[in-house]
Amino acid sequence: MIIRSFEPRDLLRLTELTIETFGPFYEGSFRPLVGEVIFARQHGQWREDYRNLLATLHAPEHNKHVAVADLDGALAGYVGWEIDPAREHGTITILAVDEHHRRDHLATELCEHAFSHMRAHGAVYAEIGTGGDEFHGPARALYESLGCIKLPVAVYFREL
Repeated sequence: MIIRSFEPRDLLRLTELTIETFGPFYEGSFRPLVGEVIFARQHGQWREDYRNLLATLHAPEHNKHVAVADLDGALAGYVGWEIDPAREHGTITILAVDEHHRRDHLATELCEHAFSHMRAHGAVYAEIGTGGDEFHGPARALYESLGCIKLPVAVYFREL
């Protein structure tokens, strides 16, 4: 496996991978939790939102980067991050790994790659976020294993 910089030809597969990865959260966790009214307004177009987002993630001229895990020509995962040089701050904005390669330490390698790049470009600390629900449990375990400090945050929704 090699971790390499995003290339435009990767966009279709990254979009598919993102939808495959996060579909169970939106459809199986978030929708039942908040109900149809809030779901429709908050994340009802989540697939299209990802299609739009992914096209903008890699813009090195704006300190935005994407690296992909390439396994013999097949994309098995990716990580996107941003760097704010003025604040010496990096943020991992998205991380996704193909379900067939989870638990293979691929996410760890992708995060470490992003952290290394952040450090090399002046960041002295990094931020990464995830949900507090059951779906995101493996992500929380990964981030804690990487030495990240969990900040307790609560977000509430209410249908009016």
